[in-house]
Amino acid sequence: MAGVGPGGYAAEFVPPPECPVFEPSWEEFTDPLSFIGRIRPLAEKTGICKIRPPKEYALSGWNLNNMPVLEQSVLAHINVDISGMKVPWLYVGMCFSSFCWHIEDHWSYSINYLHWGEPKTWYGVPSHAAEQLEEVMRELAPELFESQPDLLHQLVTIMNPNVLMEHGVPVYRTNQCAGEFVVTFPRAYHSGFNQGYNFAEAVNFCTADWLPIGRQCVNHYRRLRRHCVFSHEELIFKMAADPECLDVGLAAMVCKELTLMTEEETRLRESVVQMGVLMSEEEVFELVPDDERQCSACRTTCFLSALTCSCNPERLVCLYHPTDLCPCPMQKKCLRYRYPLEDLPSLLYGVKVRAQSYDTWVSRVTEALSANFNHKKDLIELRVMLEDAEDRKYPENDLFRKLRDAVKEAETCASVAQLLLSKKQKHRQSQDSGRTRTKLTVEELKAFVQQLFSLPCVISQARQVKNLLDDVEEFHERAQEAMTDETPDSSKLQMLIDMGSSLYVELPELPRLKQELQQARWLDEVRLTLSDPQQVTLDVMKKLIDSGVGLAPHHAVEKAMAELQELLTVSERWEEKAKVCLQARPRHSVASLESIVNEAKNIPAFLPNVLSLKEALQKAREWTAKVEAIQSGSNYAYLEQLESLSAKGRPIPVRLEALPQVESQVAAARAWRERTGRTFLKKNSSHTLLQVLSPRTDIGVYGSGKNRRKKVKEL
Repeated sequence: MAGVGPGGYAAEFVPPPECPVFEPSWEEFTDPLSFIGRIRPLAEKTGICKIRPPKEYALSGWNLNNMPVLEQSVLAHINVDISGMKVPWLYVGMCFSSFCWHIEDHWSYSINYLHWGEPKTWYGVPSHAAEQLEEVMRELAPELFESQPDLLHQLVTIMNPNVLMEHGVPVYRTNQCAGEFVVTFPRAYHSGFNQGYNFAEAVNFCTADWLPIGRQCVNHYRRLRRHCVFSHEELIFKMAADPECLDVGLAAMVCKELTLMTEEETRLRESVVQMGVLMSEEEVFELVPDDERQCSACRTTCFLSALTCSCNPERLVCLYHPTDLCPCPMQKKCLRYRYPLEDLPSLLYGVKVRAQSYDTWVSRVTEALSANFNHKKDLIELRVMLEDAEDRKYPENDLFRKLRDAVKEAETCASVAQLLLSKKQKHRQSQDSGRTRTKLTVEELKAFVQQLFSLPCVISQARQVKNLLDDVEEFHERAQEAMTDETPDSSKLQMLIDMGSSLYVELPELPRLKQELQQARWLDEVRLTLSDPQQVTLDVMKKLIDSGVGLAPHHAVEKAMAELQELLTVSERWEEKAKVCLQARPRHSVASLESIVNEAKNIPAFLPNVLSLKEALQKAREWTAKVEAIQSGSNYAYLEQLESLSAKGRPIPVRLEALPQVESQVAAARAWRERTGRTFLKKNSSHTLLQVLSPRTDIGVYGSGKNRRKKVKEL
């Protein structure tokens, strides 16, 4: 036969040598049902358990032999071995073998480990529905409960889970496979069956939170007249007698239970004294066997006190049933007590001192975690509380975990806040780096700020992050105001963009602001260009219109575009009209051209053709003035002057009224000069026509040499 060793390899199992332990020992088992509970003591006595598991398994807290006696287990303070509770029981199952509906003794926890074999099916009912299950069973089988009120404690009751569910009892089901644990909680009814051959081990354990449940269970047993497996009062007072060995969490629970027990015991003793009991005697109840100190009325194991009578000294009752002892007068009865009432506060004080540090810690932590905004602790203080709890090994209960989670959350928030603020500074220094960054959205920032201020402590970066959110909200308000302006303001928009870019937050207004900045800059360029008409050329207007077409829609842009387009259209029309006038044949009159120029001068644009037309008019006026000056003069004009005027007036693109007259005079003068030359000039003459037509100085009175030389000199 082979098995699997600790390392996962197959290990041969060597059975122990035959030992004559069982056959001669049958006489020891007077009760056959106690056989399974006697296996361990007999095996240990005879040496059959000398084969030990590996140390890591033998010492593990998950070893069911160790679990009931762990440091934080209440059962560790019970010295005797309680079979089934402190000493694990072994269960060999077969197909369809079942275990009935039941709860554990003293409503304790239980843990079951399936070592090997087929699965075990479990049915469980939550502890809050325990009384509901009991009521349903009483309703469905009243005759059984009338004769046996504690029937459910006898492990003999089976009922279909579907029937329970039909009556509103919540039932849950699970399959336990080999190598798995199943834990049942206090007063959680459970039952089940085996799906085949298997082998399981089970034991009970009790933690600090079980103590008030155990007290309730004893009260429940008292009503049902069911005997206790151990004395709950004795357990509490035994733990209180040695408080230094208690875990602080357990000490705190013991302190609470001890306080309640002290108050209840004081009330009960005062009650029996008032009933007439005069005699009292101290007795060490833990030295009395349990079956000899059971209340005759409710079968509860007495520890703190009991009532006896001389008529039957071996009979006793608890102080809850003083009238059930005997019919003798109360004056004949004796109050037996374990501790005088005046000693109980000292026991309570010892436990309280042990739990005081923990209680103080709990108070400080509770106050810190529930403090309002103005009284919140610093993160450092919460860290100190957490380190204190870890150093003193306080129980990892809900408060401990809540503190640890709070510190962890606060540290995470502080790290995120520091990263956010540091990235904000870096972003200001490298806005033009062009790298893509993941930023928080405004909603995420708001949620983060809300989280920071909802933390149970104060972190130093919270105010800075809140200021960042305030800046974001201020940016949002100013951006909304800027985006509703009739005309975009480039300086305001640029300032807002710089402000938004410095915030390490995803701002939805930024793209819109950048669009409006482009629009504002275009409008500024349009205004600047139109302010100087000399710069407003057709090409400039076309370029502005082309750049404006690519902008996002805006009424100011559309208005400026319409004005530009209208100005361009008017300018092109007047330019074309001026061009036609400049190229017209025949030429237009000065008056008509002056009318065109006067109308075009109101257009705020640079019109080259109109300017050329204006210059032509100016030249025409100057030319006309010269002609009028010559014609109104007392002397006749020289031919050369007229020819010059004619040459200058001919290219002017204006109809000159005097130009035909000047040209005719030039033509007439040229014709006269040509005829006169043919008449008076000889062929190949070296004299000019003027010389020929001028008077002769060498004939008549002009003939003397002196006078001739003088005339020649004058000429």
